Amino acid sequence: MSSNQITMLLIIIAYLIVNVVVGMFFSKRQDKASSLSFEKKYFIGSRGMNGIVLAMTTVATYASVSSFISGPGAAAMTYGFSQAWVAGVQVGAAFLVLGVLGKKFALVSRKTGAVTVAGYLKARYKSDALVILTTVIMLVFFVTQMIAQFLGGATLIESVTGLPYWLALVIFAFVVILYTAFGGFTAVVITDTFQGIIMLIGTFLFLFFVVREIGDFETMSVVMDAQMPGWDTLTGTGYTPGGLLSFWVLVGIGVIGLPQTAVRGMGFKSTKSLHTAMLVGTVVAGFLMIGMHVGGAWSGALIAGQEFSSSDYVIPSVIQQIMPVGVAGIFLAAPMAAVMSTVSSLLILASASIVKDLWGTYIIKDDADKKARFEKNLSKSSLAVTMLIGVIVFLLTLTPPDIIFWVNLFAMGGLECCFFWPLVGGVFYKKGTRQAAIASTLIGVAVYVISYQFGLTIWGINAVVWGLLAGGIAYFAVGKATVRDGLDKDVLENCF
Repeated sequence: MSSNQITMLLIIIAYLIVNVVVGMFFSKRQDKASSLSFEKKYFIGSRGMNGIVLAMTTVATYASVSSFISGPGAAAMTYGFSQAWVAGVQVGAAFLVLGVLGKKFALVSRKTGAVTVAGYLKARYKSDALVILTTVIMLVFFVTQMIAQFLGGATLIESVTGLPYWLALVIFAFVVILYTAFGGFTAVVITDTFQGIIMLIGTFLFLFFVVREIGDFETMSVVMDAQMPGWDTLTGTGYTPGGLLSFWVLVGIGVIGLPQTAVRGMGFKSTKSLHTAMLVGTVVAGFLMIGMHVGGAWSGALIAGQEFSSSDYVIPSVIQQIMPVGVAGIFLAAPMAAVMSTVSSLLILASASIVKDLWGTYIIKDDADKKARFEKNLSKSSLAVTMLIGVIVFLLTLTPPDIIFWVNLFAMGGLECCFFWPLVGGVFYKKGTRQAAIASTLIGVAVYVISYQFGLTIWGINAVVWGLLAGGIAYFAVGKATVRDGLDKDVLENCF
């Protein structure tokens, strides 16, 4: 390893350690300050998030390795400004999720005691089959998405330090699993806030040094025109109008159906906190998403003539070319923050789903003795399950897929097709029945996976649009056919 690589490795390790210390400290402090049950503290953070924390954790959870590495790298190497058009739709993600689901989720979760999305679905639809079905599908896509994030974290460490991939993966996985398992939801949201600030700093540094290195935008345009004709058009060099529409659905309105962001609506302190988060989250997401992808498109001029095994290596290479080693190390903390925040949120929600929604509800049931032992050992069980999921993802990531960007987007689409209509329809459509939610989930996910697997497109519109469309038709058609006498009285009181 060179001296520069050693310096950057030390900066990354220091950043990882700070995250562990900060997360553990605030988790222990919150644990002492709150009198709520362990499950409400571990899985939902005692419902105490203020507006800034809620904004940062929502954006940080949604931002991922694709936002800082794969997406900007694809803009530089293949798609040009069209990748920035895709990213621009993500500006309203926090506003959409919190505005559409936030207040309803907060009210319902407090009335019913729900601490997970599955808990909400059970209260709204009273269907064990739906809870089990959505939880299993969620875990499959969560593992897929976490593989992409573990791969991103390891690739980042590998590319800037020269460490072998497996060792880089060990370093990343060890830290993320440790602070998520021992800190719970509070550690996750507090470190998300810290990581959100780091992401803002990293995006500013990236834009500043890219612009400084380019110097003359006219010359940059000439280089890009020769290298990637059409780089500055709406559809760029690889997207069709239908393809862009599909991505706008996937990373725009579809994010309302992501359980890892939807669950943030259960944990804020007050309506004022919610409104503050909607505003702050929109500004932060706009700067992060547009800034990184516009900078990525511009940086295509800086890699002219260079070859990369995939777009995942473009941005780490660029920042080493244009930034002093210490500054490069600080920038690298930004994508590392994005990766860690996404993984930790997925881990904690996956753990809650297994321990609370499956094991506690369907294995323990109402057996008094089993329930007493379950409650007594809940903290140990939650910690063990969180660590076990992390280890499984680590093992699966040892032989990684090629491009993080597509793996991450595939998992996002699957989660949206599973949860979008049961969540949105559940909040606004009183004729939405358990049969409607089950039909929507099964048909939406099936159409999505089949369309994705066989590349079924019409006018360039791809899998996620067809999955959401099919799921929506199923939800409303089956709901109307099965509503009969309306919803149960307690469902109307708790959920509307």
